[in-house]
Amino acid sequence: MRHDIVMPQMGESITNGTITKWHKAAGDMVEIDETLLEISTDKVESEIPSPIAGKIVEIKYAEGETVDVGILIAVIDDDANASVGGPASAPSAPAPSAPAATTSSAPAAGSERMDVVMPQMGESITNGTITKWHKAPGDMVEIDETLLEISTDKVESEIPSPVAGRIEEILFSEGETVDVGIKIASIEQNLDIPFGAAGGAVAAAASPAQTATVTTTAPAAAAVSGERRFYTPLVKALAAKHGVALSELANISGSGAAGRVNKADFMNYLGNRGSAPTTTSAPAQPARAAAPSAPAAAKAPVFSSSDRVEIVPMDNMRKAIAKNMIASKMTSPHVNSIDQVDMSNLVKFREGFKHEFKKQEGYSLTYTHFILYALVQALKEFPIVNASIDGDNIVYKKDINLGCAVAVPGNGLVVPVIKGADNLNIRGIARALNTLVEKARAKKLTMDDMSGGTYTFTNNGSFGILAATPVILQPQLGIFCVGTIKKTPVCTDELAIAIRDIMYATHTYDHRVIDGEIGSKFLKHVINTLETMDPAALF
Repeated sequence: MRHDIVMPQMGESITNGTITKWHKAAGDMVEIDETLLEISTDKVESEIPSPIAGKIVEIKYAEGETVDVGILIAVIDDDANASVGGPASAPSAPAPSAPAATTSSAPAAGSERMDVVMPQMGESITNGTITKWHKAPGDMVEIDETLLEISTDKVESEIPSPVAGRIEEILFSEGETVDVGIKIASIEQNLDIPFGAAGGAVAAAASPAQTATVTTTAPAAAAVSGERRFYTPLVKALAAKHGVALSELANISGSGAAGRVNKADFMNYLGNRGSAPTTTSAPAQPARAAAPSAPAAAKAPVFSSSDRVEIVPMDNMRKAIAKNMIASKMTSPHVNSIDQVDMSNLVKFREGFKHEFKKQEGYSLTYTHFILYALVQALKEFPIVNASIDGDNIVYKKDINLGCAVAVPGNGLVVPVIKGADNLNIRGIARALNTLVEKARAKKLTMDDMSGGTYTFTNNGSFGILAATPVILQPQLGIFCVGTIKKTPVCTDELAIAIRDIMYATHTYDHRVIDGEIGSKFLKHVINTLETMDPAALF
């Protein structure tokens, strides 16, 4: 019996994974729970065990390829004599092997035509950009053969054909951005019908080689002509967020499909708004040649390798982290409240108790354990800091799940999550954190370990840094950062100066819903807990 292996979901917000290494090849035998492959995301690198014992009969994707969650990546047959390279099992043949080519059957009269629409490349993705067509009108295509390549701000994917047949029409050219669900091509499955006989749209469609001379005809073209203009949900959301009225959107020249305004057009307009606002009315027909170019791309420096310059490509994790950090800054207006904490009492307690604690638990007592405990108390007092934003709604979470950033040498940063931290005492928090840190450094973190965080803590003090202003981990509303503990002269009253163990703490929060008052009171609550707690009573 054949068993399909699909790309697993490595966390609740993860929509794809990159295959970094196959431990088995087609034709190899594998035991149950034996490592089958390694997968990398922007948050975790994991070894994936085989769910069954059997023979690898198909491997769908090579090392280095990025695949959407739920897509077929391999097939295992529990029959050791099974042939290698055969077709996938019937129940999953079309759906999993066509990751993003979401299709709907729309046969024309006397023919069997399959419409190919722009796939949704993730739950928050509203459009995609066609970067390359591998086929042109008139070409034959096999099922699962690469049809085109699509790019979004989160992923680049090769899209296989959902059916075998002849390309009847291509409605959008390379470089165009198309909304999810919009028809981009059709494939004729009835090869007895001459090419083009099903309709006249083929002659008007732009093939990849005709983009300079042929105007693309798209179903959505009418929506942007005349007085009524179509805007994607993403552009409408951005307009609402930045206070741009729909009437003002008409002033933006679109560079997307059929002159449609896309995210880049909107952000470019927003950057120039007030100083040199665009006043061009909506074009009656596509005017991509006149579309504004992205300032950053035009001014970006060009580097070339030499004996004094080395160019090293980012790995997949670093590229994903970079995209997520930009996305976070674009999503949340970050505000930082910073103050100092007198850690003298905790330093004194830890110095006297750390050896006993290690004897009891087998690992070291750190200041992080006290800080995490103090954060839980503050999150209980200010539940909005533990919330998230969903459109115009605030989502309050009943559980406090603390993410704790862990530096993994050579592998960037991971943020495992202490689930239900509000139900743990300080010793329970310490035990949970120690387990996660050990798993992170051994690259044994699971999907569950990395998901569900409601608030995050990061410690830059271990690097000898006094203070930092971190980036919020979306969709959370805040992150807490501390620096190193440093002996500092402090005025205790008008007549005395004492040497105290001082630590700086930063609370970074999303100013969309957390104002300076709440953000600062939250920080003060944490500080007060750390300075006044009786640590001996907590153990």
